[in-house]
Amino acid sequence: MHLHVDPAGTLRPGTGLDVPWPRTLDAPHEGTLDLWLLHTPAAWLAAHPLDPAPLDERERERAASFVRPADRAVYTAAHLMLRKVLGAYLDVPAAEVRFTRETCPCCGAPHGRPAVDAPGAPHFSLSHGGELVLLGVAAAPVGVDTEQLPAEHTVSDVAEALHPDERREIMAAPPERRAAVFTRLWVRKEAYLKGLGTGLGRSPDLDYLGNGGPGTPKWPAGWTIVDVPVGAGHAAAAVRGELDSRYDVRRLAPEGLTA
Repeated sequence: MHLHVDPAGTLRPGTGLDVPWPRTLDAPHEGTLDLWLLHTPAAWLAAHPLDPAPLDERERERAASFVRPADRAVYTAAHLMLRKVLGAYLDVPAAEVRFTRETCPCCGAPHGRPAVDAPGAPHFSLSHGGELVLLGVAAAPVGVDTEQLPAEHTVSDVAEALHPDERREIMAAPPERRAAVFTRLWVRKEAYLKGLGTGLGRSPDLDYLGNGGPGTPKWPAGWTIVDVPVGAGHAAAAVRGELDSRYDVRRLAPEGLTA
C-alpha cells in the first residue's frame, strides 16, 4: 500500500482489506485515522435503485436536484454510506444521525464544515468523485478528497488556481502523466482545505502540498498528508493533524447499501 507523508515524519498503513459493513464501532482514538472507501460502479447503481428514506429532507432535496440520474445515485450512495458508518460509531440507526454546520473560519457564519450534531461525536469528512466515495473519521478535524482523473483541458485550466510550485511540478511532468500528477496534488489541496474547515474559501494557491524538492516550500506544519491508494483512474488523499503509526483503509462493497 503506497503512503506519502511529510519527509520529516513516518507513518505505516494499517489494514487495507475488504471488510463487512459495520454495525457497531469504537470511537476513533487520538492519533489514528479511519478511512472508509466505497466503489460505486455505474452499472451496479443503475441495476440497484437505492432507498433514500434514511436521508433527511435536505439530503433528499439535494439528491433530487441532480439532473443526471447517475449523479443522483452516487450522491445518494455516498450519504447512505456516511449515515451507516457514522451510525455504527454512534450506535444509532442511520436515519437518526443528525448533522449541523460548524462556524466558518473565514467569516464566522454558521456554514463551515459539516459535523455530527451529538455530544462527543467523531469528526468526519466525505468526498465522492467518479465511481469512488471516501469517508474519513477521526477524533480531530480531518479532510478527505477523491477525484477521477480529468480531461487535459481541465488540467490546464484548473492548475492555474494552484500554488506556483505545484503548477511547475504539473507542467514538468510528461504530457501523458500530467492528469495523474495534477489530480494527486488537487486532492491533497482539497483535503487540506477541508481539514482546515475553510474549503475553497481559502485560495488554493496559498499553501504548498506538492512533491517537494530543492527550493520548494515545506508542507503546512501540524498536518499529516496521506495519499490514499485507490487504484487506476482516480486519486485520493486524507489530511489531519498529528497521527501516530497507524491509519486504516477499509473497503466496503456496494451491496451493503441495500441491506
